[in-house]
Amino acid sequence: MDESLIGSVLDELGRTLRHVHPAGLDRAADMIAEARAVFLAGAGRSALGIRGFAMRLMHLGRRVYVAGETTTPGIRKDDLLVIGSGSGKTAGLVAMSGKARENGAKILLLTMDPSSPLGIAADHIIEIPAPTPKSGKSAGVSIQPMGTLFEQSLFITCDILVLLLMRKLNLTSEEMFSRHANLE
Repeated sequence: MDESLIGSVLDELGRTLRHVHPAGLDRAADMIAEARAVFLAGAGRSALGIRGFAMRLMHLGRRVYVAGETTTPGIRKDDLLVIGSGSGKTAGLVAMSGKARENGAKILLLTMDPSSPLGIAADHIIEIPAPTPKSGKSAGVSIQPMGTLFEQSLFITCDILVLLLMRKLNLTSEEMFSRHANLE
């Protein structure tokens, strides 16, 4: 294996994550902490990162739902919809944001394109400046295919939000683990 690939991927992640604004992360953590319930949505590989984030929010004791699951209730006022979308223009997610807005919920978007339709609809945006071919905008170059750098950065950004929420909510990893699945 070419060990330089490991270094190149880590360098890309570091460059990308250093451009995520800390104040934006703090505001996002506040929105999550203040929400009555948190609904999460994404598509494709971004959905995998969002689902992982949903699990950690549950471990933090938040009332959390993944949009589209059969047990997910309706969204309403005082709820928060968190969307992960590189392009910010996935049609199903745009429609979902409109429905959330109609019901009085706030929208938090993690994207590489704040000027996208989802960016325009969002109450708050965490910009993750990574290239993705779906946006039509250039945010640099990656040796990784397609939207991989965005998807990796999304997952790590969500983990950073978890750390911020642990501080804000004064929770330890041990307390979170007490909520871990036990029907495995």
